[in-house]
Amino acid sequence: MDFLIKDSLRPLPMTAIKEFLLKYFEELLVLSIILAIAIIHYFLVQKLALLNFYYIPVLLAGYYLGRKQAFITAWTSVGAVCYFVVLYPENFLTETNTLSMIFWNVATWGLFLITASYVVGLLYEEKQKKIDELKKAYMGILEILSKYLESTDSYTQGHSVRVAENAMRIAEFMKLPLEERETIKAAALLHDIGKIDVSIDVLRKTASLSSDEKSVMELHPEKGTAILRQTGLVLKDAVPMILAHHDYYALMNDEDPEKRKKIPLGARIISAADAYDAMITDRPYRAGMTPWNALKELEKGAGMQFDPEVVKALKEIKSRELRHE
Repeated sequence: MDFLIKDSLRPLPMTAIKEFLLKYFEELLVLSIILAIAIIHYFLVQKLALLNFYYIPVLLAGYYLGRKQAFITAWTSVGAVCYFVVLYPENFLTETNTLSMIFWNVATWGLFLITASYVVGLLYEEKQKKIDELKKAYMGILEILSKYLESTDSYTQGHSVRVAENAMRIAEFMKLPLEERETIKAAALLHDIGKIDVSIDVLRKTASLSSDEKSVMELHPEKGTAILRQTGLVLKDAVPMILAHHDYYALMNDEDPEKRKKIPLGARIISAADAYDAMITDRPYRAGMTPWNALKELEKGAGMQFDPEVVKALKEIKSRELRHE
């Protein structure tokens, strides 16, 4: 229980409270059942009247965790109550309740509780299937959009898809939550969307860019986020990642408070994945590096341009991949 106490002492805004509840949902569920048993057993006279409290943890388990967990919660609750009824039947007896009536009431309550857990869990799973289908379609649309944006330049075709794949693998290696991994993938697919306003001549240019052309190219994260903000809340978590994916890691610890920046982990992952793919891909003005040389370049920039932990994760992933080729 120490981890619950330690986390609960931190200042918790609403988003942090939600994250805390979801993170320790199962532990809190078990705790609520134990507390309910203790309160009903030791403090209440009309014990049977409070049995309906158990619908709360069961319905919450079904809504957040699915049919299996709801079913387990329901059976645990019924088992715990039956245990106390068998062990201390006198505590449940009143002037109007006989022993047979108590067992009948508990059996009926238990049957309804288990049925409710099954139904809510089933509805959760149906809802989850629809959400998964929408997510799949959503990612597919983003992938099509990224391919369309890159279709004018043969040298960068498939770049965003490859960056997204590498970013997802880094996020998985770092054991990030599924929701965060999906947001990183969406941001990676759209990280260059701001280049839609950059002329084809500049994108395909074989010589060095002029200072004006460099300024235009450097503004593409800002232009991209301006475009994506028009989608409202759909991509709200991806926007900060796209905006910051070209920021240097060292800015996070800059001594000057005005220059210091808070760069999301997703942006740091996309930055390394983007740089890696750019280095190994042929461009009009140079041939692509070998993967090993690209990884060495990333390591040189670790701590300054790139997050060292992200570079370490990418190197481990690519090392395993290259060893099996």
